[in-house]
Amino acid sequence: MSEEQSRYAARGVSATKSEVHDAIKHLDKGLYPTAFCKVLPDLVGGSEEYCNIMHADTAGTKSSLAYLYWKETGDLSVWAGIAQDAMVMNLDDMACVGCLDDIVLSSTIGRNKNLIPGEVLKALIGGTSQFLDMLSDQGISVSLAGGETADVGDIVRTVDVGYTTFARIRRRDLVVNAIRPGDVIVGLSSSGMTTYENEYNGGMGSNGLTSARHDMLSKDYTDRFPDSFDPNTPSSYVYTGPYQLTDQIEADGNHLTVGKLLLSPTRTYLPVLKPIIDQLRSSIHGIIHCTGGAQSKVLNFVEDVCIVKDAPLQIPPLFQLIQEASKANWKEMYQVFNMGHRLELYVKEEAAEEIIDICAGFDLDAAVIGRVEAGQKSVICTTPDGPVTYT
Repeated sequence: MSEEQSRYAARGVSATKSEVHDAIKHLDKGLYPTAFCKVLPDLVGGSEEYCNIMHADTAGTKSSLAYLYWKETGDLSVWAGIAQDAMVMNLDDMACVGCLDDIVLSSTIGRNKNLIPGEVLKALIGGTSQFLDMLSDQGISVSLAGGETADVGDIVRTVDVGYTTFARIRRRDLVVNAIRPGDVIVGLSSSGMTTYENEYNGGMGSNGLTSARHDMLSKDYTDRFPDSFDPNTPSSYVYTGPYQLTDQIEADGNHLTVGKLLLSPTRTYLPVLKPIIDQLRSSIHGIIHCTGGAQSKVLNFVEDVCIVKDAPLQIPPLFQLIQEASKANWKEMYQVFNMGHRLELYVKEEAAEEIIDICAGFDLDAAVIGRVEAGQKSVICTTPDGPVTYT
């Protein structure tokens, strides 16, 4: 086991989720095994023309970072971002199979009531409504069905924020991954500020936060906020970085705190994907949300092809700071963090420029970042230290 893998394992996280994949490998994969989300028969309506999609996810340990920042500064606004993180981890996964509208959403919040008061719950719920209103303004309907808030301090150190989503769509409207040689890969930037965002986004999603938090933040937080980490973690891996949450940082001409940069809400691509899929569905052979596994994520959805990513988007300053603080090698960085693009479309070459133009209309950077070749199942990424391979 490498030093990086040892560090991640000691912190109770995994870049590849190999144990999870091993546990579920014998489960039914649904109607379309290569689809990004499991697609079920129409259990609600019983129609052969329709199918059902249900998804669940959380903001992960990003909520622990929000807890730190709120305790340090009193700024409740960061909790709206946590609500967005958890929603986007569901909604954008579903978008990868073409499901972008008429979605039902339900929340599950588990909190330690001794540490998380009602004002935080109010901020989370308010953030949920605010995000759904933004989607509605973009022509995307997501309805909140309610949810559950449980006081579970014996098993949750601070707060866990999750959502479950459900939709019923026509099978003919699905996007099922059929990635093939000759496809080009269009990467959609994770950083900057789109027309539907109101502040700069550093590019952080909801993956890799355990490592980013401990590698970036100072040892000072160990004693000040012992509720923010697992006490079973060896002390040598707890808060080993050079920064305070309130340290000012410059990123792409924007001045903000380290905490706010790390807490950049997980960007949704739904407003951009809606016109792309409406106009170019027949040219799209796959959509991958680069979450767990990051730039190696696509390996879960292909066979007998080599994914070559040799023209990546520029690495956002946030990930450069994380790499400098952690000293992680670039291969590990590209498997833990999105490194500049969190969504990629595998398309016919002639469709690429139209997709990039649609993205530009939303002030979203996009570019052809690679291609698909025949060969052994693998991903080859160009990094600052040269190409790295994942199999």
